[in-house]
Formats: sequence, C-alpha cells, structure tokens
Amino acid sequence: MQNPLFQIGATHQIDFRVEYHETDGQGHVHHSNYASYFERGRVEMLRAAGMSYKRLEEAGFMLVVTEINVKYYAPANFDDRLTQTTELTGFRKVRLYHHYKIVREGKLLAEGSTTIACVDREGQPKRMPVNW
Repeated sequence: MQNPLFQIGATHQIDFRVEYHETDGQGHVHHSNYASYFERGRVEMLRAAGMSYKRLEEAGFMLVVTEINVKYYAPANFDDRLTQTTELTGFRKVRLYHHYKIVREGKLLAEGSTTIACVDREGQPKRMPVNW
C-alpha cells in the first residue's frame, strides 16, 4: 500500500523557535534560512511517514532541490515560535512538489514551494520508493 504522505494534498506540521544565529543585523530571520526551514519540514514529513532521509541516502536515493521559491510577507524574529505546514502538491515518478506556509500566532509570514528530484549517486533520475 502506498504511504498516505505521498498522496497529493498530504500535509505535515512542525513547530520551532527562531534561533539567534538565524537572524540578521536587523534582528529578523535572514532570508536564506527559509530554505533550511523548508528542508526541515520535508525531512520531518518523511519521518512522520515512517521514512528516514538517512536510510534513503544509504539505499542510493538522493533528494535534490531543483527549484525553490519564497514569498515573504512579514519578518520573523529571534525566539519567535513558528509553525510550518508542508504540503505535498504533486508527485511524479522522480519529482516531488511541496508548498510551505510559515506562520506566527496565525499570521502568515512566508510561503514557498520547491521541486525535488530523486536521483541516484551519479545524479541520474531514479523513481522515488513510495512503498518504503
């Protein structure tokens, strides 16, 4: 049976605090950290599905970002408690499409999307193992 987190529309939510080293000179989360937040969401979504990114890599499956987009609405600051929702918006043989929303106390701070490709150790496309 296919894992339910590989169904289009599947979502996963994580909560985390902004760490001091993630902020810039103005005290806001530096824009580059949102890519890391998105990755954290994907890794935790896999973990919730009973999959381990580490085990995927050990089995020869590499998940690489081929496209990332972020739209910022309001800044996040040191020690803010954030909630991120990761949604699977598409799934193809070797590609995963995700959408992300990051909120603080219900206020949308940023949203984005990624395209992830599954490749082997040589960088060649490889089908994602949906029945892990």
